[in-house]
Amino acid sequence: MSKTKKKSKPSAANLDFSNTEIAFAYKSNKELKKAGWLFSLMNKTWLVNPLSDLGLLAMKLHVPFTKSIVRETMFRQFVGGRTLLESTTAIEKLYEFNIQSVLDYGAEAKTTEHEFNKTMNENIRAIEFAKINQSTPVVVSKISGIARFGLLEKIQKDRSGLPKSVLVEYRNVLKRIDSICYAASINGVSVMIDAEESWIQDTIDHIADLMMKRYNKERVVVYNTFQMYRHDRLKFLTSSYDKAQKYGYLLGAKLVRGAYMEKEGGRAKEQGYPTPIQPNKQATDDAYNMALRFCIDNYKAIASCAATHNEESSRLQAEMIDEKGIQKDHPHLNFCQLFGMSDNLTFNLADAGYNVAKYMVYGQVNEVFPYLIRRAKENTAVSGDMSREYGLIKKEMDRRKL
Repeated sequence: MSKTKKKSKPSAANLDFSNTEIAFAYKSNKELKKAGWLFSLMNKTWLVNPLSDLGLLAMKLHVPFTKSIVRETMFRQFVGGRTLLESTTAIEKLYEFNIQSVLDYGAEAKTTEHEFNKTMNENIRAIEFAKINQSTPVVVSKISGIARFGLLEKIQKDRSGLPKSVLVEYRNVLKRIDSICYAASINGVSVMIDAEESWIQDTIDHIADLMMKRYNKERVVVYNTFQMYRHDRLKFLTSSYDKAQKYGYLLGAKLVRGAYMEKEGGRAKEQGYPTPIQPNKQATDDAYNMALRFCIDNYKAIASCAATHNEESSRLQAEMIDEKGIQKDHPHLNFCQLFGMSDNLTFNLADAGYNVAKYMVYGQVNEVFPYLIRRAKENTAVSGDMSREYGLIKKEMDRRKL
């Protein structure tokens, strides 16, 4: 993933993810205090849930000042800007600390061919932007952003006997994703295809495999995403590797824990089928770390990205890189965290010389608002990330005597 070489740095044994001086060196006192105030609010579940629902309603009804309030608070913390150009300030600031950016156009829930083509063109614009910026080696593409959700679901249920109209619509989807991957291929950029709900994921996996087989011959242009909170994903990762070996292409693997836990569990219960989700957090953590080990053991044939906010998994990858004597900036071994979160991991890994990037979401306020709500709701309710973030910011504020 990396386009640049970094100087030799200390080993993983010296990594200190509690070093807030390094983690927040890029923030002024004013910025740090504002982040502290925001995370202290988001740390209150009883406040986040009603405010999130109220915000969604206000955005839908175009209540005056809603966009400006959101933009001055959560938007500035978690989103690079309304456009690529506006995001440049955040991208360049990160790059001063050897941190790259993964460009993610944050528009969601599109439904028309016109909107799908617009998203495709935005992805290609991001690739053209990435081509001339060393700081941005990767662009994210979400298949449901260029395809109707119901179509993906229909194809997963039954690929045979589909009417001609459905096949024509699906061919248009394949043309869009192929246009994106082709643009990445000729411009020296990579594309990460996002994982989504399990009832459309088989279709997405099929598309990702087609694109990897076509474009990953000489370098990894296309990455598929593996959600390790699904109990079948470790096996799918190894079978994906076997398929890549059989057909002579490199595997691109972005490893995440997952993003649809409550939705997946609820649907499985409602429709009476076994849940695809791991039985508990420990099983997810174990599967994630086994997947990391597998990718690092086979790093010459797999380009992987540890897209995680988990300290144990981040340390594990850093230690394995050192133990195996692999160069820290090897383009097949990468770390990634969301912009606005886990700076203690991102900045300390970058300071130690590893390949690290931030997931840089951009888009208009109303387009990225669902993403912002997830940042507030999911992290507070499920993982407790907000408490950790607030604690680290408060520690740095105390260190600076603010």
